[in-house]
Amino acid sequence: MHASNGPKLSYWHLQNHFKCRGGGKDWENINCSVFEDPHPMTMALSVLVTIEMLNALNSLSENQSLLKMPPWKNKYLLYAIALSMSLHMMILYIPMFNTVFQICPLSLEEWLAVIKISLPVILLDELLKFIARRYID
Repeated sequence: MHASNGPKLSYWHLQNHFKCRGGGKDWENINCSVFEDPHPMTMALSVLVTIEMLNALNSLSENQSLLKMPPWKNKYLLYAIALSMSLHMMILYIPMFNTVFQICPLSLEEWLAVIKISLPVILLDELLKFIARRYID
């Protein structure tokens, strides 16, 4: 998955990004300023935060599906998730925090990518719970 207007770097380039300036022929067509862009760091942080909030929802029950034990059964958890996401939004969209955390606001398209990357954690955990109920219990 990559942005259509992104730099289209290889995995090798990402692993060796610190060699970009003065790195020889491997870096001829690469604009090294791409490694100073705050968007990738912001996307990574947002995916991490979102996955952790979804994992918190998954932890309502060790082996019961979210369909049988819905999130609203634990209002404190929902408040904690709302607070965590609010704080995350604060560091994304208040300029002073952008500077402190060296991140930037995300566009709607970027948020959709964050959600697409993060949501499978619920499906994976539901599958693991199903397997546990079916074969372990």
